[in-house]
Amino acid sequence: MLLGAAESCEAGEGAYVLEGGIYASVIGRKRSRAAAEGSKTTIGVEQRSGGHSAQPQIGDMVSAKVTKVNPRMAACLIVCVNGRALEQNFPGVIRAQDVRATETDTVEIYNSFMPGDIVRAQVLSLGDMNSYYLTTAKNELGVISATCASSGGKMVPISWQEMQCPLSLSKELR
Repeated sequence: MLLGAAESCEAGEGAYVLEGGIYASVIGRKRSRAAAEGSKTTIGVEQRSGGHSAQPQIGDMVSAKVTKVNPRMAACLIVCVNGRALEQNFPGVIRAQDVRATETDTVEIYNSFMPGDIVRAQVLSLGDMNSYYLTTAKNELGVISATCASSGGKMVPISWQEMQCPLSLSKELR
């Protein structure tokens, strides 16, 4: 999570600087310490001690990282529930029939997800003993962050089913 700009602040405990921004490296509460005259304010994160870990529930909006893709499903790790980062990741699965609301029989998982993608999804059910069942079958759901296979750049969406790399201008289905 972005905490502030590196030009006006300095990274403290639980934070790091990347590309001009200060980001949290741990889960906790944002803390800033006023600076002495002529120096920068220090921004950091105070870790929760003995904090509880939220668990995904049916209907929750989650952010998940795709780990594996096969013709029937995309396996992922749930990292956020309703905008709150989790202390422990939970396994999730997006089945081919849960990718979109229409034409579910024509879905090709390889054209929808790639390992490393970050997806916004909704919890459908608690699934089996191993993972939660997730869906991306709503307009506001789907891949929110992807990396270009050829250049490694961060891709931007250009349509509801395509993303483009601003560095190589290559297009990939998502």
